[in-house]
Amino acid sequence: MPRRFVDITVAMEAEIASDPPNMLPRIDYVDHKQSAEGMTGFFPGLTVDQLPGGEGWAVEFLQIATHNGTHLDAPYHYHSTMNNGERAITIDEVPLEWCLNPGVKLDFRHFADGYVVTATDVEAELKRIGHDLHPLDIVVVNTSAGAHYGQDDYLSKGCGMGREATLYLTERGVRVTGTDAWSWDAPFVYTAQEFAKNGDPSIIWEGHRAGMEIGYCHIEKLGNLQELPASGFEISCFPWKIKGASAGFTRAVAIFND
Repeated sequence: MPRRFVDITVAMEAEIASDPPNMLPRIDYVDHKQSAEGMTGFFPGLTVDQLPGGEGWAVEFLQIATHNGTHLDAPYHYHSTMNNGERAITIDEVPLEWCLNPGVKLDFRHFADGYVVTATDVEAELKRIGHDLHPLDIVVVNTSAGAHYGQDDYLSKGCGMGREATLYLTERGVRVTGTDAWSWDAPFVYTAQEFAKNGDPSIIWEGHRAGMEIGYCHIEKLGNLQELPASGFEISCFPWKIKGASAGFTRAVAIFND
């Protein structure tokens, strides 16, 4: 049976608005000409003019955080505990069984920037698309942020998933979710405004903190979600195995068995 793949990962890229300024990645590119002299050092007596076209190898040096680019967050990122008191697992401990499963897309592009999605919203969208959740479904959220990746307003775009919306999913066995926004939660600028009004700290990072009750992972900074239907595909999102880390980069892909 032929398969079709849709890349739902954004490229790791420097010098675009993908993260707060203090978290932006840095990529130093070394091209074939720049590396040629260094390559000869591995082989005594070799000169640059003996290399094909006088070229060595291309290599890149990265200065990055585990939360740059499309990445999978482990429960450890949200808090030191999960499942109401257990030690939270790190990215190298995330069960592989969570990371390749049927995908479901919730289309929340119509919600205003900063809106906090509720359980009722999730239930209504699942009814609209005619999908009954199954344990280990990977649920991704298409927000208005996806169309703004790399633009100056990206960090302030899109809705966020609230605590009750997150628990609606995890209580039904979902263990991996995802968003095309910078964060699973609403953009911080809107949460800060609401906190200034009511002083309620429970609204801060409430979607993430839901992992304290039921441990789960989510993918942030997905791309091309507008290309996906509501269901009928699988998502693969295996993370880098970084010892004791809070997240790992992933090449997230939607797979259609056409």
